[in-house]
Amino acid sequence: MRFEPLGQKMFTRRNWLLRCSILINIAVILYICSHVMIGNRYTLTSGSQFVIQEQPTPVQQQPQMQQQQQQPEQGMVREPLAKVELVEEKQEPAKPLSGDSGGGPITGVGGAGGGSGVGSNDLQQPSVKDADTPEMDPNLGDPANIIGNTGSATNNFVNNTNADANYLVTGDEKDLDERLRSLLKCYDKPFEAETLQRGDFWVLKNYVRAEHGELKCHESITYTTHADYTFLDNLIPLLERWNAPVSIAMHAPGTDFQPTLDSIKYLRDCLPGSNLVRAYATFHIYFSTKHIPKTIPKYSDALKKGYNCTLPPPYVNVTSGHLYKTQKKLLYPVNVGRNIARDAAITHFILASDIELYPNPGLVKKFLEMIARNEPYLNRKSPRVFPLSIFEVDDSSPVPHDKSELQEFLRSGKAIPFHKRVCASCHGVPKSKEWMAANETDELSVFHIGKRTGYFVHWEPIYIGTNAEPHYDERLSWEGKSDKMTQGYALCVLDYEFHILDNAFLVHKPGIKVLKKDTRRAMLAGKTNQLIRKIIYPELKIMYGTRNGCAV
Repeated sequence: MRFEPLGQKMFTRRNWLLRCSILINIAVILYICSHVMIGNRYTLTSGSQFVIQEQPTPVQQQPQMQQQQQQPEQGMVREPLAKVELVEEKQEPAKPLSGDSGGGPITGVGGAGGGSGVGSNDLQQPSVKDADTPEMDPNLGDPANIIGNTGSATNNFVNNTNADANYLVTGDEKDLDERLRSLLKCYDKPFEAETLQRGDFWVLKNYVRAEHGELKCHESITYTTHADYTFLDNLIPLLERWNAPVSIAMHAPGTDFQPTLDSIKYLRDCLPGSNLVRAYATFHIYFSTKHIPKTIPKYSDALKKGYNCTLPPPYVNVTSGHLYKTQKKLLYPVNVGRNIARDAAITHFILASDIELYPNPGLVKKFLEMIARNEPYLNRKSPRVFPLSIFEVDDSSPVPHDKSELQEFLRSGKAIPFHKRVCASCHGVPKSKEWMAANETDELSVFHIGKRTGYFVHWEPIYIGTNAEPHYDERLSWEGKSDKMTQGYALCVLDYEFHILDNAFLVHKPGIKVLKKDTRRAMLAGKTNQLIRKIIYPELKIMYGTRNGCAV
């Protein structure tokens, strides 16, 4: 038998151990590298908590940015914001304005507050950082698997208007259609004419219907609004930019009914943009039980007798003094109209707005595409709405077409934030200066997630949401102001998140508003504040509860 020397045997064993050690070290290094590479995504810490973390500089992130560009379903790179990671930390709620708390005093919309105006330095582009996840307030909730509340089949309506801004998801976009249907799980609603009673009001729901017919709930977004017939000059400019369904509640008491119907006929038949009105606009008419028109044609007969298009539009050269409402000293029941238009919408998503606020074109399709991408910040447990930033332009300027053009208007002073000279705090949007400075991108995404607390405790956001949100209080009138404040309080108490959209905005019909003295309105506003303080606010506390930092 042959034996190896002892020294040679020990040398062989050491050599084997050394090789094993090298292999183990390589495996450990690879394991650590893999965790470092994925560490930039959302990571749970102990106790299932999330933490906000700054990401590396753009130079360090170059490989990851290239990877994201190749995988658009994970969200495109957006310049303006620092990328953050969600970390659910137990933090104190944002402090309300001085004197405001869950049970504090109520204030109306009057007054100025600190502005969100644009100075010469406000539009400087911030440093570029990866931002496929929006900035968020640090006191927000944890994620879950829902996008909205609670589709199905195809629509035969042919879009014969603006090909650049499809108003609905068509059969050609099969993947988008299937993703939306699967994510939203909404229910289709009938599109029928009805006569209803709503408190002290009669409602002719779907009195004049759009020709799009019954849409599937996931196929589009409905712009819901309200007006009397003197505001109908805004409808075609609105539709030219929206290119999607509009549900409009018309207040037409007494003798205001006939000019209202004539105005609808004129808009549908006598103008270059009449095809838009016929295609997309559905009109509901409402009036008080004490001020019923003398004659009301049946739904089927409403449009039988056309309007003489050689005559001027019924809504031109008409002031509020000509209205039956004014002559009878009626208040404008703004929230009745808002709720009627909302309830009649047949799509899952709605934009409850005012008819003089025009959206940027292409918003509907880009929003639905954003929802279909289902990025991580949409998978959060708290309820959410999607506010749009709002602006005014001077009466000699056109309405900006996109965000880049809006930025030029802001730099030149042709545009200002909405109501900056009337009630800046009522429409001060969180991160507004950063929003105005951020470059426009091709996609629509969430720029920042905020709350209606602190400086923004009296914010009156206009947003894309659903009919799951609380209704507007129908006891409040336009003349008495504060008509959206009570709903804002309910959203705050219900812990709504406000997912502010980056490239979406509204612009008021040209003409910058200034604060005007109106003795009658001031008197009515005082009465409204008393109504809210003594009756509505106590009811809201019982119905929705209270939350630190929320106020009416």
